[in-house]
Amino acid sequence: MSKILFVMTGADTWTLADGTKHPTGFWAEEAVVPLEAFRAAGHRVTVATPGGVVPPVDRGSLAAEANGGAEQAAHLKEVVESAPEFAAPVALTDVDLADYDAVYVPGGHGPMEDLAVDADSGRLLTGALTGGVPLGVVCHGPAALLAAVAEDGTNAFAGYTVTAFTNDEERQAGHADKAKWLLQDRLTEAGLKVETGAAWAPHIQTDRNVVTGQNPASSAALAEELLARLA
Repeated sequence: MSKILFVMTGADTWTLADGTKHPTGFWAEEAVVPLEAFRAAGHRVTVATPGGVVPPVDRGSLAAEANGGAEQAAHLKEVVESAPEFAAPVALTDVDLADYDAVYVPGGHGPMEDLAVDADSGRLLTGALTGGVPLGVVCHGPAALLAAVAEDGTNAFAGYTVTAFTNDEERQAGHADKAKWLLQDRLTEAGLKVETGAAWAPHIQTDRNVVTGQNPASSAALAEELLARLA
């Protein structure tokens, strides 16, 4: 049995360019699908958030139209509301990375609000990177990589090839013109090499111990890749 740390957002709103607050949180599919895959393989998951708050789900991610129908939406909702891992998170400040065999960061717009600037999250992700710990990050989760700062002040992930929710996908979702910044742009500015696939289609990138997924549809493939590295 391996122990896997989920680094998750504690933000239930995303501040837009005009200062308004857009309801958000974590994207259900991106947390539940890997959680169930890791559980099925016999692994243990611990959730950590800023301040140890219960991670809020983006209610939009529980809609039938976001999940290919009402049946899958109902399943995701049931897991989000019943999983003990989500109900009892620990604080990021209290996490000892040595206790874990892998780290995973799901998305939703929430990470753009808090994990992108959270020093504790940045410290853990930098530690995972330098320690060779398998690290999986999906969709908007790579916003958390922006807080990972090396000793020389540069981004710890600079030079790594990753993928993330794309500018094109953000435009199609109707958020690009409202956002303070776009994730693909910010990662590129930080020195990461962002490779993109077709909008909304599964796409993952691997670079050393870092595995990234582009969008919600990529979470299952990303979980499989992490499981292979834990075998």
